[in-house]
Amino acid sequence: LEFRRVLFRSRPDTFLATAGGLAIGDRGGILVDEFQRTSDPHIYAIGDAVAKADALDGREILVPLANIANRQGRIVADHIVGREIRPVPALGTAIVKVFDLTVATTGWNEKRLRAAGRPALAIHTHPGSHAGYYPGAETMAMKILVDPESGAILGAQGVGRDGVDKRIDVIATAMRGGITAIELADLELAYAPPFGSAKDPVNMLGYIADNVLSGSTRTVQWDEVADLAADGWTVLDVRTRSEFKAGHIPGSRNIPVDELRERMEEVPDGPVIVTCKVGQRGHTATMYLRENGIDAANLDGGYQTW
Repeated sequence: LEFRRVLFRSRPDTFLATAGGLAIGDRGGILVDEFQRTSDPHIYAIGDAVAKADALDGREILVPLANIANRQGRIVADHIVGREIRPVPALGTAIVKVFDLTVATTGWNEKRLRAAGRPALAIHTHPGSHAGYYPGAETMAMKILVDPESGAILGAQGVGRDGVDKRIDVIATAMRGGITAIELADLELAYAPPFGSAKDPVNMLGYIADNVLSGSTRTVQWDEVADLAADGWTVLDVRTRSEFKAGHIPGSRNIPVDELRERMEEVPDGPVIVTCKVGQRGHTATMYLRENGIDAANLDGGYQTW
């Protein structure tokens, strides 16, 4: 309840601007041009109470973030002295600490994209913050949203105890630079076992995006499983027997990936959803099944996402 009160108070205070007759946008923020000038060209406005232009669709948004406010101050100073201005729309990159978890975001989330009717491919991963064999690695939950036609990155979110901030910052930088989801695989990121993995979680998002966008593999989302199963799809869990016993999707069958080649006759006819813990073994099994003529799709993010 207290958190909701804080959110309620986080509204732009535009009393002074309203009293001065300045234009206010539909979202309640002070309207400014690319030079931070208000509807009165002799008055500038910067900071949390100012409406920003969204980086994806250019519409008016409210993003109360300190780094944007600081940049706006620089824009105003540059404009006053006649320097060239680089207008920059807002991605809304933000981070918060919730108890021992870090929660970070950039761009749009899936709910907002769906509400806007904008197609998006969701990719979920659960990587380690650094190499698993080095002590102290923490599991993260990463999600990236991709335009299925252009491959543009539309947004990303991350939750974890360590390493989330670094990955969201890299993705936000990629979005600002126009780097596509597939090109995330090409980024040369600092690696040593205490700090990352040979294939960084950001690189892995790029590899998965390449697999899906190129059509070399197919994925289904966690919220599609029930409907597909009802339509006759078989859910095939390729984790070990002990993992399966500890918890699994209701109605799923268990054939560990290492036994799949010898037990192919046990795979039912018809389409198959393949799942493992986070999607890596599922990808291997999916590719093998497809090579053998079976209509198979990997569960994006695996059982952990489901």
